[in-house]
Amino acid sequence: MTKHVAVLMGGLSNERAVSLRSGRGCAEALARSGYQVTEVDVGHDVAAVLSALKPDVAFNALHGRFGEDGTIQGLLEYLRIPYTHSGVLASAMAMDKHQAKIVFKAAGIPVTDHVVANRAEVARAHVMAPPYVIKPVADGSSNGIFIVKADQSHPPQEILGADWKGGEMLMVERYVPGRELTCAVMGDVALGVTEIVTDLAFYNYEAKYSAGGSHHIIPAPIQPKIYDKVQNMALKAHAAMGCRGVSRTDFRFNEQAGPDGELVCLEINTQPGMTEVSLVPEQARHAGHSFEELVSWMVEDASCNR
Repeated sequence: MTKHVAVLMGGLSNERAVSLRSGRGCAEALARSGYQVTEVDVGHDVAAVLSALKPDVAFNALHGRFGEDGTIQGLLEYLRIPYTHSGVLASAMAMDKHQAKIVFKAAGIPVTDHVVANRAEVARAHVMAPPYVIKPVADGSSNGIFIVKADQSHPPQEILGADWKGGEMLMVERYVPGRELTCAVMGDVALGVTEIVTDLAFYNYEAKYSAGGSHHIIPAPIQPKIYDKVQNMALKAHAAMGCRGVSRTDFRFNEQAGPDGELVCLEINTQPGMTEVSLVPEQARHAGHSFEELVSWMVEDASCNR
């Protein structure tokens, strides 16, 4: 019997446009793989829509709040619809960068020093010596991120703007110079390590989702022992957070910091992007898995009680 898969996309977060791209690509690949597919643009009526559809599996292609913070996962548990990616607790903890760092540190995974403060306090004066990075505590796709350089006398005032969508609580963390590395985990296997190169200030929303915004080098041109260390840390982060299915962990590597350099874990993504320029599909291809095989594996891996 053909499985009926509801691909959840769009949603209510500021990452709606990217989620629609991810979802449509995944839906097309699943249809090519022989699944019965229904695309669901998620709104406030999603519980009623899914109750009427009665799919065998929900493929979660949502990004940002409500989609990767445990909210939709809790709803799917309540409806008893098996779903992809991580469960309620892992999703909620990973979305909260402060809580995630606590988990990483307890697991022996190196992280940067950080302070959590409200945006008025962060905008008033430096809460740590620059250079540092300001980011929302709970948001995705590098939205609302600022790098404060060593010679900046004041924090950025944009965080006080009326159009700010990054929440009241911000994380301020020590800036680690160097290379941007990332590694996905598929089940219990670490995929390849990618170095992300961009001409922009950092790997922000534009770099992630605009054609030509960034250049991905896989395998990353780093020493084998560092390559292995990144893979092992990605596996460790995935396990420590209690992730399921596919996740992607991001790192910074400063080669100049001592004989072995400094490798720190920035965050783990429980709903990594699945667009045509996204990292996980590239890493899966590098490991010998087509896009169709990747999304099919995710459907077959789906369950409740994740």
